Amino acid sequence: MARKKEKFEEALQKLEAIVAQMEEGDLSLEETLKAFEEGVRLAKFCTTKLDEAERKVEKLIRDQAGKVQPVPFSEEEDDG
Repeated sequence: MARKKEKFEEALQKLEAIVAQMEEGDLSLEETLKAFEEGVRLAKFCTTKLDEAERKVEKLIRDQAGKVQPVPFSEEEDDG
């Protein structure tokens, strides 16, 4: 697959558009299968990117002994 480097946000938007299109039910069987295949590819891509981000975060929050310490978000941080 010779695709340009895709970004997570772009892939997620495309995936959401595919889901909306499929929910409308106006696609032919062939179009639905093609959309489904693209949706699966995008979902795998997004999952991979989220897994990579999780690993990076875990590296950043390791304690001095090298153990990952869960750091819950406080309500103040979660609000923005």
